[in-house]
Amino acid sequence: MLRKCILMAAIVLAANTGFAQGAGGTAAAEEEGPWSGSVSLGYLSTSGNTDTQTYNTAFEITFTKNKWSHTLNGAANGNEDTDVHISEAYQVGWKTDYNFTEHDYLYGLVNWRKDRFSGVVEQLSESIGYGRRLINTPAHLLSAEIGVGYRDADLSDGSQESGAIIRGGLDYTWTFTEKSGFDQHISVESGSDNTYIEWISALRASLIGDFAMVLSYTVRHNTDVPAGSEKTDKLTAISIEYAF
Repeated sequence: MLRKCILMAAIVLAANTGFAQGAGGTAAAEEEGPWSGSVSLGYLSTSGNTDTQTYNTAFEITFTKNKWSHTLNGAANGNEDTDVHISEAYQVGWKTDYNFTEHDYLYGLVNWRKDRFSGVVEQLSESIGYGRRLINTPAHLLSAEIGVGYRDADLSDGSQESGAIIRGGLDYTWTFTEKSGFDQHISVESGSDNTYIEWISALRASLIGDFAMVLSYTVRHNTDVPAGSEKTDKLTAISIEYAF
């Protein structure tokens, strides 16, 4: 029942976009256009369940209109190690925000992760909740989120877990220039079987035009994993990013 309520709320958020778009947005938003995004490709070094050198690629596309914002993002990394074993990790997410004030918003989020580096091989989570921009200036943006949801997980030992979760999130962006800055993302999904924590720090430096170099550090931690699996994976990446 909880999962049906979450999915229904997310559908209602998305469906209402059509009605909201008829109201007309700010002149600045119209001039800039509703679409923005980035694509990156780079080198990745991992430690934890595996020690290998891999490639990494990621994308993010955002559509913003009036009080609504929709973001599709994804990432993939993998390589072939000395034992001819292919290590793979994928992530795809969709998020819809409805901004009912300058600082406050509601969100719906769906996130799918598949990570052969981890004892938790695959996770699918859906959540809805409330967010607030605690700091909102041209140089600094700090947002905090809290919500509830549902998660399914497949473990490396063949077992499965599912149940309700409480989700918390914290996002901080420090903008140095138009194409350079620092990003910090923290998210926590806590349920009765497992708590998943993701920490991403990224430093972006402008190169030429719309291209930038990005140095990122990611920590993924599961509190409960099958015996013989590491709880924490760490990923360090250097990427070239194209923003539009």
